[in-house]
Amino acid sequence: MSTIYDCGVPADRAAGLAAAAGAVRSGRLVVLPTDTLYGIGCDAFDAAAVRALLAAKGRGPDLPVPVLVGSWTTVDGLVLGVPRQARALIEAFWPGGLSLVLSHAPSLAWDLGHTRGTVMLRMPLHPVALELLRDVGPMAVSSANKAGFAPASTAQEAWDQLGEEVGVYLDGGPATDSTGSTIVDLTGPEPVVLREGAVAVAEVSEVLGVEVEVAR
Repeated sequence: MSTIYDCGVPADRAAGLAAAAGAVRSGRLVVLPTDTLYGIGCDAFDAAAVRALLAAKGRGPDLPVPVLVGSWTTVDGLVLGVPRQARALIEAFWPGGLSLVLSHAPSLAWDLGHTRGTVMLRMPLHPVALELLRDVGPMAVSSANKAGFAPASTAQEAWDQLGEEVGVYLDGGPATDSTGSTIVDLTGPEPVVLREGAVAVAEVSEVLGVEVEVAR
């Protein structure tokens, strides 16, 4: 049976984080708040859990699941060398609303969908999400909604769509910014913004010292 934990209440927050960590480690799904929208997540290295996440959303592997991390240093173990531009953007915008697409380390045993050797990484600016990520490690996290429906900005909205398919819901209050993250692809010869969101393209360009193109 699904349980919603009110993370605004200290005792419920502690119980919820413990329940969420246990769920992630046992291959189950959790809903967690982030600084943009609510996400549905699981252990990034548990292929069966990632498949369950995609099934809960009603989505196939053609759109790979992003990965959330709890610290800057976690990135070093996940990608095939961290480019200078990635370091600059991480220092400027993490934790926050910027996702980076990088080539992942070929030794990693994960299956996030049809990634073509890449992974989308972000460190969210939300205390509940960060505490969980620092406990369980990298999580595959997608927006907490059924495919074709609006992403959830509250835990209740997530439950209304996903219900008993998720075991633990962490209620961190309404999402303060319903804008999705800005996505920057650093796998090519030049950085490209795949989606402008919480971080303006002009801010990305300023940090990198180049005029960053937006994918069309």
